[in-house]
Amino acid sequence: MSASREVMATMQTAQALDAAERVCAQRGVRLTALRRRILRQILKTEGVIKAYDLIHDLSSQDRSIKPPTVYRSLAFLLDQGFIHRIESLNGFVACNHPGEAHETLLMICDGCGHIDELHPEHISEALDRAADEKGFTISAKVVELHGTCHACRGAARERRATP
Repeated sequence: MSASREVMATMQTAQALDAAERVCAQRGVRLTALRRRILRQILKTEGVIKAYDLIHDLSSQDRSIKPPTVYRSLAFLLDQGFIHRIESLNGFVACNHPGEAHETLLMICDGCGHIDELHPEHISEALDRAADEKGFTISAKVVELHGTCHACRGAARERRATP
């Protein structure tokens, strides 16, 4: 990553953490030091990060973080809408609209791991209609689509074109 992109990423992480602090203050909940560290690590990670990667990354030689502690913090961050759980990859990613209630469609590139978070207008209604037709009660709406992003498709075409 270039120096300017690294500075931008650091600024975006700081802004996201500040926004999370504001949301927590408005809701009367605490973004503890550990929750903040975990959220920071998720924000800094490109793509999905797994709970055990968080444990490894945030533990030091003299102090290890225990799995139940991390899972409780992840549950808090999920409940507050700061992160999404990627069910198919058993990992977590930062939310583009932290603290806002919304249905999410995640497009996950199987080539590079890039994830795009989208909020299509009519997907919620379509899911509600399909569930109603089957007498099904929806408790959460997160749609995960796996495929290949534009950049990976272009790279594959270039590899095929190069003799």
